[in-house]
Amino acid sequence: MIHFLSRLVLGALLCGSTGWLASAGWAQTPHTHQHSFGGADQWAQVFDDPERDKWQKPHEVIQALALKPDSVVADIGSGTGYFAIRLAHMVPQGVVYGVDTEPDMVKYLTERARKLGLTNLIALAGAPDDPRLPANVDVALFVDVFHHVENRAAYLKKLRASLKPGGRIAVIDFRMDGPVGPPKEGRISAEQVTVELKAAGFSLVQQHAFLPNQYFLIFQ
Repeated sequence: MIHFLSRLVLGALLCGSTGWLASAGWAQTPHTHQHSFGGADQWAQVFDDPERDKWQKPHEVIQALALKPDSVVADIGSGTGYFAIRLAHMVPQGVVYGVDTEPDMVKYLTERARKLGLTNLIALAGAPDDPRLPANVDVALFVDVFHHVENRAAYLKKLRASLKPGGRIAVIDFRMDGPVGPPKEGRISAEQVTVELKAAGFSLVQQHAFLPNQYFLIFQ
């Protein structure tokens, strides 16, 4: 399975175009066997670029998750904490697990949470085939990460065992016809995601269309 630490596919790395990266102003990116994303301080300038907010719409995404103040959330591929930090503020009596496979990102997010006083945000070192969650969660969030999981059936089986009764999986990923994102051959369609989650025992309960470049599906 391809290692992933965060979310967005950087065109400069996957397409060989530094100009595309500069124009996209993108944030987090998957870690693969070909590319390493250590040096979190430097990557944070890209990952947490405020320009990302215009199309990623993090506030709207989190509102759509309808979290309770004591919800427990797993942010799969948390990187420098673009979503994890926001989630932790939204669940003050809950817990957010920021899961990543890149040690430098786990270290960075741990220190960032400490500086912000977010004691309910815990950065975790996940494995490529296992999120390694220490407790069951209400919601597992994948943002531009799901298409990087090679053995998704096995991964979903382990993740399902870490969900509370009625737990949900939210998948946000690039539309096949979207103008930005990884090469078409590196994307996964909303239909394919739905098929795979159904095979893992989940039903599509919500879908949102407010993101300009991505689909947003919620399964239970």
